[in-house]
Amino acid sequence: MLDSLLHSLEPFLPPGSAGLEAAAGEPADYSYRGRCPRTGQTSTLPRTALARAVAQGLMAQLKSTHQLEGKMYGVLLVQTPAGDIGVLKAFSGLWQGQAQRPGWVPPIPGRSQLALEEARTLDQLQAIKDRLLALQQLPDRSVYLRLQAESTEQRQRLNQIHRDRKHTRDRQRQTLTASLDGEALATALAALEQASRGDKAERRRFKQRWRDRIAPLEATIQTAEAEIATLKQQRRHLSRQLQAAMHAAYRLTNFAGESAAIETLAQGANLPTGTGDCCAPKLLHAAAQLGLVPLALAEFWWGPPQGDKQPGNFYGACADRCQPIMGFLLSGLSAQVLVTANIPAGANGGLPSPNPSPQSAPLCVLHQDPWLIAVDKPAGLLSVPGRYCTDSALSRLRLTLPEGTFLQPVHRLDQDTSGLLLLALDAATHRQLSQQFAQRQVAKTYQAIVVGNVAKSAGLIDLPLWGDPTQRPRQQVNWQQGKPSQTQFEVLGREGERTRIAFYPLTGRTHQIRVHAADAQGLNAPIWGDRLYGQSEPGQRLHLHAQRLQFIHPHRGAAINLDSAVPF
Repeated sequence: MLDSLLHSLEPFLPPGSAGLEAAAGEPADYSYRGRCPRTGQTSTLPRTALARAVAQGLMAQLKSTHQLEGKMYGVLLVQTPAGDIGVLKAFSGLWQGQAQRPGWVPPIPGRSQLALEEARTLDQLQAIKDRLLALQQLPDRSVYLRLQAESTEQRQRLNQIHRDRKHTRDRQRQTLTASLDGEALATALAALEQASRGDKAERRRFKQRWRDRIAPLEATIQTAEAEIATLKQQRRHLSRQLQAAMHAAYRLTNFAGESAAIETLAQGANLPTGTGDCCAPKLLHAAAQLGLVPLALAEFWWGPPQGDKQPGNFYGACADRCQPIMGFLLSGLSAQVLVTANIPAGANGGLPSPNPSPQSAPLCVLHQDPWLIAVDKPAGLLSVPGRYCTDSALSRLRLTLPEGTFLQPVHRLDQDTSGLLLLALDAATHRQLSQQFAQRQVAKTYQAIVVGNVAKSAGLIDLPLWGDPTQRPRQQVNWQQGKPSQTQFEVLGREGERTRIAFYPLTGRTHQIRVHAADAQGLNAPIWGDRLYGQSEPGQRLHLHAQRLQFIHPHRGAAINLDSAVPF
């Protein structure tokens, strides 16, 4: 079995090693880490430059296969008992419907026992998903919204007519009271009261007419909402049922020779279905089973983009599936082995040891006091840990603070956006700063370069934004379902077909500036390097930077002005 899974380094590396010698000696840019629930010991495994180079070699091989299915892949550099260096490779989940392919690490034992139950459950979940989408996109919903808007408009017009009539009747009453008396006055006033009652009857007929038109739609939508709630409950039940079965069947092995079912490793966490199917658990389990010592691990996305995952980008342990079991998987590895294990000279064409080192350095702190921290987040780094990547501004900062320190971001920046990120060091500060953001008391300035010659020198973009659940994370202008979104802008300079602009967002919707810049109803000029709303070349950054924050310090009461240098 070892011969079929263990590969030599050479097929993954470019001819000759001259260009890789320096890379192999570079420090790790990320480390897988975890605390073993049984021993309490923390173990780490780096992602080194050599592991990245091997992964890039695998990317080249995948490119030649015309693989169209987007998924995570991983490579694990290992050392055999004889001292030889090799590579294990794995893919997450299924590849073109297959759980196992020649030359790739197999799934963790247990999945085959549940193949029929899993397939049946996945079919049921897909049917529920399709039905939910159909119910959420019922044509009656848009008709209902249109009729509501039409009803509101007509009601406002009718109310205005009735107000005008009432003012006229009031003037007539004054005139009649001054000029008539007795029976003549009573008759005239009665006629005005009859006219008033006529207006009230007209309003009642108007309301009833619209109720009759809208009621069937409301009934349909209420029935759909009830079915949606039932389907979601069914989905949760099916997912939890499959999850429990998988967690009971899947057994992991670590480097201490221990074996345990996933359900025993949860430690109170609600591990989702699919835990154990990612690359890292499969690779580490296989290495432990085969008696191999892991040296470095690298996981990457390959195939069409999906959400925030881009082909060729490297990602760390996913926060919900892999990170909770990472401590057990790495348990039994000697810290000395992990830090000093070298690739013997000649074992890989003369490449030196990757010499892994701890995780990359902390962020640049622009302001810190006992209550809050402001950092300069680089482009490409998440603000908080994501589903497929735990490396983030928040996780890096936590490494620099005493264990148990409260630390929460007050707002978020897109992964591709650089600049000022504000975090609170206690719950009260977090609550007060969050209120300032929510009440639009924080002045925010962004600087960007857009592709296009923006004619207006300044203005306000007022376009409501909505996130289509079928196209996440993309946002779009939607006048029926969108939330109010306003951005002021000011042109700072023009150079050819590019324009440098300062943006002052008044609201804080997801991707607000990016959509307001790119949409034809906005500037019709996407931000340079925007891979979602414009065009981006490989390796090109999004030219959007959070330059300035102005707010009131929640404890000192003084105005705080924070600035970050624009890097482009």
